[in-house]
Amino acid sequence: MAKVELKKPVVDEIAEVVKDAQGVVLVDYRGLTVEQDTQLRKQLREAGIIYKVYKNTMMNFAFKGTDFEALTPHLEGPSAIAVSKDDATAPARIIVKFAKDAPALELKAGVVEGVLYDSKGIAEVAKIPGREELLSRLLGSLQSPVANFARVLNQLAEKGGASEAAPAAEEAAPAEEAAPAEEAAPAEEAAPAAEAEAPAEEAPAAEEAPAEEAATEEAPAE
Repeated sequence: MAKVELKKPVVDEIAEVVKDAQGVVLVDYRGLTVEQDTQLRKQLREAGIIYKVYKNTMMNFAFKGTDFEALTPHLEGPSAIAVSKDDATAPARIIVKFAKDAPALELKAGVVEGVLYDSKGIAEVAKIPGREELLSRLLGSLQSPVANFARVLNQLAEKGGASEAAPAAEEAAPAEEAAPAEEAAPAEEAAPAAEAEAPAEEAPAAEEAPAEEAATEEAPAE
């Protein structure tokens, strides 16, 4: 009875760790150096992944009645679990990448979004991009049509501005040409008026000449 009571806190801890987990990967860590184990833990911790070493019997009890009960047949030898509650593929992605430089790290199996995968299946799951990368790609695909649409609108606006400017320039040109014509008209009309007045001034001079001649003719008569 005492042993059962001692085991219960550990079982409850494991149950809490895997509760609402999106991805769980089971590994055999035998053969890893202390430095390698430290680096693996660091990488998993920075990605928000819980990495714990538990006894197989404790995990067996904790997994009962959950999606992770499918891992029970793989609970042989030293086992550790990597758990992510946010990014389902993150544990597989990090562990598979790390194992390339640390062959002693052995993949046993994993459960990703409620589906059981063996070691080969986990290696394939590791190829799936992470949540952040997928969101980034989605955002890029959404922004691309918007950017193209904005570019088209900008081009249409530039073309529309040029077409509006052309008629304005054409309308301004006739107005400038008409101004000299209007100014020239009064000058042409004034010229004949000046010519018409000139003969009127010379006419009296012609009439005075006979008067002087008449005075000369009368002088001998005295």
